[in-house]
Amino acid sequence: MDNKIRCAWCEKDDLYRHYHDTEWGNPVYDDAKLFEFLVLETFQAGLSWYIILKKRENFKKAFADFDYKTVALFDAYEVENLMKDAGIIRNRLKIQGTIANAIAFMKVQEEFGSFSNYIWRFTNGKPIDNQPKTLADVPATTPISDAISKDLKKRGFKFVGSTVVYAHMQATGMVNDHVEDCWKRQ
Repeated sequence: MDNKIRCAWCEKDDLYRHYHDTEWGNPVYDDAKLFEFLVLETFQAGLSWYIILKKRENFKKAFADFDYKTVALFDAYEVENLMKDAGIIRNRLKIQGTIANAIAFMKVQEEFGSFSNYIWRFTNGKPIDNQPKTLADVPATTPISDAISKDLKKRGFKFVGSTVVYAHMQATGMVNDHVEDCWKRQ
């Protein structure tokens, strides 16, 4: 264990600390990585992020290394196979939602050139620095996550409520919610 001060939510164990230190809040502009986080956030809806992190490699295998072009082609056969996969969250609606999201993701790419161009336009292409003093100062949603959620739903995305969208924004660095004394804020 090191002496780094971190956001309190990640002090559960090494898996959480590693995720916090190496990924959470780092700006992501790569479509493949943005899709990966979209898949993970879809399955996280109503569950803890820790459960999803523990199953992340299983999700990667189950969803073709998070290749949205392949996932978009999944049919009833793949859905049934995924429903038998104990390594992931076996929720039919979330599995079908992930397939729908892959299709909608590619439509967004066609319209905007990339999903990154689309999603980052909501923050003018750069992270929003919220500067929370404590975890209690970090919101679950914001007017921007509300707007993104509404627009994604209009475009056919599933499981993209404002709370899920805000978590996606945090994970992909669209917002910086590292607390004041966290070493990652420096």
